[in-house]
Amino acid sequence: MASLEHVFHAVAFVENLSLKDLAGAFESSRRAGYELIVPLSAGATAFLYPFGAVVFHGASAAARAEFLERLRRARPGLTTAVIQEEFTVREDPEQPLGVERGVLAIDRLTAARAGVVALIVGQSASMEYYENIVEQMFARTGQLVDRLEKAGTVSWRTRPLHRFIGEAVSTRSEVLSVLHLLDKPDATWDDPAMNEIYADLRAEFDLLDRYGAMESKLRSVQEGLELVLDVARDRRIVLLEGTVVLLIVIEVALSLLRH
Repeated sequence: MASLEHVFHAVAFVENLSLKDLAGAFESSRRAGYELIVPLSAGATAFLYPFGAVVFHGASAAARAEFLERLRRARPGLTTAVIQEEFTVREDPEQPLGVERGVLAIDRLTAARAGVVALIVGQSASMEYYENIVEQMFARTGQLVDRLEKAGTVSWRTRPLHRFIGEAVSTRSEVLSVLHLLDKPDATWDDPAMNEIYADLRAEFDLLDRYGAMESKLRSVQEGLELVLDVARDRRIVLLEGTVVLLIVIEVALSLLRH
């Protein structure tokens, strides 16, 4: 039997996707857990995930472009895809199961197995988007801490700092919200081979280590911002106390002058 190759193409967006709203826009779609499955022409399939990723299985470039155009009409305001990623699955019963040179070898690709592969590829694309954001936040925090180290103080303008803190908290919450999507899919419990495939795919895309690195950087960002905010708050308290003392001195001086 000749081997068959299946290509999974993932795109990730800045915005999240409401599967409930999109289900009504695609009449042939089927909701399954945390994904929306939409059959396309020529046996292709699109998998939509709430964390802003769409994964195509077996879809041509033209079919992908047509579907994304339909998605933009159904979800106004959707930006251009910021991350794209591809992964190949080789269906060959004569090859041993596993990932080699970036290609997954499998005896047969069922619909359930395709869903697990799509989930991992979609998570990886979404993770890369969050990694870029966290890296930018880490660099911005480093600049604030470097200024504090060199000058011994921070700027009087705290509003940009407060906005940055709000952005950091929001990003951290968003990253943590996709953690449950790293749990093992139900399909792996019913298929021992899929359980092995799932482990190999997670290792191939290094999802857990990447998430751990992001979480570590987010903690560093949080600690750095707390330090900078404490210094800014202390500086304002000192200014307030100095102003109060100055007003008392002025009041005493004026009282003495009147007498």
